Parts: sequence; C-alpha cells; structure tokens
Amino acid sequence: MPFWEKKPLNELSPQEWEALCDGCGRCCLIKLEDEDTGEIFNSDVRCRLLDEKTCKCTDYKNRKQKVPDCIKLTPANVGEISWIPVTCAYRRLAEGRGLAWWHPLISGDPETVKQAGISVLGRTVAETDVKSGEWVSHAVDWPDWEPED
Repeated sequence: MPFWEKKPLNELSPQEWEALCDGCGRCCLIKLEDEDTGEIFNSDVRCRLLDEKTCKCTDYKNRKQKVPDCIKLTPANVGEISWIPVTCAYRRLAEGRGLAWWHPLISGDPETVKQAGISVLGRTVAETDVKSGEWVSHAVDWPDWEPED
C-alpha cells in the first residue's frame, strides 16, 4: 500500500508531502479578486518565480521571502483554501478522492501531467508582460478543468 493511502496528510514526512506535488504549476498562477464580490478568479499569469519551461519554482526554498503572498500548502490549510486547483493531489487526498491517473506516483511518468493537459506548460504569460489595466483579460477557467479519472 503506498504511503499516501496508509497515512493521513498530517502524518506525512516532509519528503512524502513534497512527493505528492505533481509539478503542474497551477497553484502558481496569479489569482484575481473581484473587489466588489470578493470572488477569486484564475489567471494565465504565472508567478515571477515559476519557470515557464519546467513548471518549477526557481527559488522554492526562499519563495516566501521573495513573494510574500505565496501560500505554503500544509496539511492544516489544504482543506481551507478554496482556490487550490481541483486537480491538486493535496486537495484530492484531503477530499478522499485519491491520486489521479496522470499523477507521476500513479503513472510512473512525470510526462503524464503534461499529456493529460494538467500542466501549465506553454499556457502562461509572465507577470512582467501584463500591463496595468489588462489583468481582467487574463482571467481564464482552464485551471478549473479536470479530465475524467
């Protein structure tokens, strides 16, 4: 039985916790908030630390210092953050849905995240390329899409 099926999230080692990340980059997309309603929308704008070619944080260890509003997912907050992508392994496990077929721990291949259309690879724009007043045009719904299991 794999570790993610044996243990609750709050009992995982740091290495096990990190292994659950499928590397899609969806959580590193900048969120937009409607000032009137408080509703949160996804954008196709990536965090300045997200490498567009690898979908990895360029300074994961120091990300909170460099991007103060970066949210560190933990077993305590993963069930409380509404904008976590529906495809996220942490969210799926917290909701009792298990890992999806495209997850590298299931498929044995990190490329299935891209093949399934989960990865943000090739779908984002740099934060520095978005001019003031253009943010609304970058609202997208594809980060909420999830293929069937």
